[in-house]
Amino acid sequence: MRIAVLALQGAFIEHEEMLSSLGVETFEIRQLSDWQQPKDGLILPGGESTTMMRLLEDLQLLEPIRDAIREGLPVMGTCAGLILLDRKHLGTMDIVAERNAYGRQLGSFHTEGAVAHVAESVPMTFIRAPYIKEVGPDVEVLAEIDDRIVAARQQRQIVTAFHPELDNDTRMHEFFLSQVRS
Repeated sequence: MRIAVLALQGAFIEHEEMLSSLGVETFEIRQLSDWQQPKDGLILPGGESTTMMRLLEDLQLLEPIRDAIREGLPVMGTCAGLILLDRKHLGTMDIVAERNAYGRQLGSFHTEGAVAHVAESVPMTFIRAPYIKEVGPDVEVLAEIDDRIVAARQQRQIVTAFHPELDNDTRMHEFFLSQVRS
């Protein structure tokens, strides 16, 4: 199995390390030629969604990534990656994200919560995190914290408002890999 990790900015190295600990090969997407490599899935990491969108457009990666996801490429988007997949950006997932929903950096926090199909208690680190304020009929809500949707799935797309790559718990990545294998 080989997973591409968008490496334009943000927390991409932590995803690579998490996947490596699970015995999964990764490679970084920094330009269009990187995208041409064979891949079984894609990670869209946290970072700054506006910057990432601009870079995706400038590097001519936006359309190829969108097309691959629409054709069924499994993808996991965390924090900014969640925002990238919503209706207003890549538009591959029928969700609407509320950016910086928990305030600025000082509004960052850590908690635990249940995630459907994963576990009763999963560590969740939120850093200037979004939440999902609206989901379409084909979207499965996976987790809520304080009545806000913080994880969801649509077909082979999984998103989290939190950063599973910043904790030692590998279960969210394992769940993503199970979608890749299916």
